[in-house]
Amino acid sequence: MRPKLTERAPGLIGIAGVPLVRQVNVSLWAEFIHRICKNLNKIFACLCDVVKVIVRQFHVMVKVKICGITNLEDALAAADAGADALGFVFYKNSPRYITPIKAKNIIKSLPKKILKVGVFVDAQERTIKRIARLCRLDMLQFHGSESPEFCRRFSVYKVIKAFRVRDKIDCKDILKYETFAYLFDSFVQSKPGGSGKKFDWSLIKRIIDKMERPVFLSGGLSENNVREAIGFVKSDWVDVSSSVELRPGKKDIKKIKEFLRAVKKA
Repeated sequence: MRPKLTERAPGLIGIAGVPLVRQVNVSLWAEFIHRICKNLNKIFACLCDVVKVIVRQFHVMVKVKICGITNLEDALAAADAGADALGFVFYKNSPRYITPIKAKNIIKSLPKKILKVGVFVDAQERTIKRIARLCRLDMLQFHGSESPEFCRRFSVYKVIKAFRVRDKIDCKDILKYETFAYLFDSFVQSKPGGSGKKFDWSLIKRIIDKMERPVFLSGGLSENNVREAIGFVKSDWVDVSSSVELRPGKKDIKKIKEFLRAVKKA
């Protein structure tokens, strides 16, 4: 049976007694809601991008990692000064190398709030996992030529993949690494890290908003330029080693405090 047509007012014809205008309004609202739901994921993604930009612009307090810790005195001093993370280098060719046993003894004396980062350069998987368990590391930093596939083998850890910057950065290659964070350091031949050399920060600034992970800025940072670096690059972390040392492997407590004060003023 066809629905009954009823004339409610001049020019307004309804179905089963419902005015046509009301039918049209309901139809329009239904279509509007359908389109909103259909595009909800896109809208959410756009909002996330906006939030990222806002965070980058206003930028909350940048965190600090002091790398190349080799003794308990320096570790405790850096923690007391306000460092957020300490780095322990398990690369035997580094002048800041520390044995896993010594690192373990230092780490067990540190406050729990301090993140403990193990730095490795093209080490074997089993070696990394053994040291990570022994020392109870919070993060693993891979500073060599480790592949994206290799990094995925450490899914139970927060992995920081380091990239040594020359005169350009290939964003596509970086994004192949689905790690917790990215670290950018200067490229110096035969020195995987701790060179004290600064690279062109504008290379990072151009792509940092495409990074969907925390970014560590390293390479040549000191109390004299870290404020400028933070304001220009807007990284989430800054990583320092050689500029806060008396010599490789021995920190200068005064310089650590000066560096951290400069970060807090940024």
